[in-house]
Amino acid sequence: MHLLFDLDGTLTNPYQGITACIGYALQQLGQPLPAESSLSEWIGPPLQDSFVAVLGNAEQAAEAVRLYRDRFATVGLYENEVYEGIAAMLAELARSPHTTWVCTSKPRVFAKKIVAHFQLASFFQGVYGSELNGDRVHKADLIAHLLTTEGISPEAAVMIGDRRHDIHGAKHNGVRAIGVTWGFGTVNELTAAGADCLCHEPSDLMAQVRSLL
Repeated sequence: MHLLFDLDGTLTNPYQGITACIGYALQQLGQPLPAESSLSEWIGPPLQDSFVAVLGNAEQAAEAVRLYRDRFATVGLYENEVYEGIAAMLAELARSPHTTWVCTSKPRVFAKKIVAHFQLASFFQGVYGSELNGDRVHKADLIAHLLTTEGISPEAAVMIGDRRHDIHGAKHNGVRAIGVTWGFGTVNELTAAGADCLCHEPSDLMAQVRSLL
């Protein structure tokens, strides 16, 4: 079985870095900052879409993304931490017959640096992410690209993520999905999106994978 892992909110907690970069971009544009209570909603969806929703037009949103990346590329991507239990979970999976991949809407160039920085690269067959020009920023497109590139059938894959976008992207491609609840999505969000099952602790993931087989 091929296990496709989201990054933000699933393997690592990027809240500090992402929210600081959002604040930086909006301040540079002279725009008000979102309410603190709403910032977690930015983690998971494509960044361009979130800036469009706040700023109201694609051109200004594109400039916000550029400013965000200016800070993220040098500082923000390291304002991050691996969730407790993830390393042990990945080590357990490494002893299994399953193959693991990173499948994140975050730009691939940043995702690869984060995975390497936190010494997780050896656990994954490869890292798939979006491109800086916006290609494959939506999870459905990214999953389709990964499956096609690696010659993986949808029946042989499971998407694992913390937001509805992960579940919707999987279902769009006929892939089963496990929703994890230690990230930024709620139980209600993941259930409503159609997750095949939920996992509440990294140590329980192997059991949930077995339940789908």
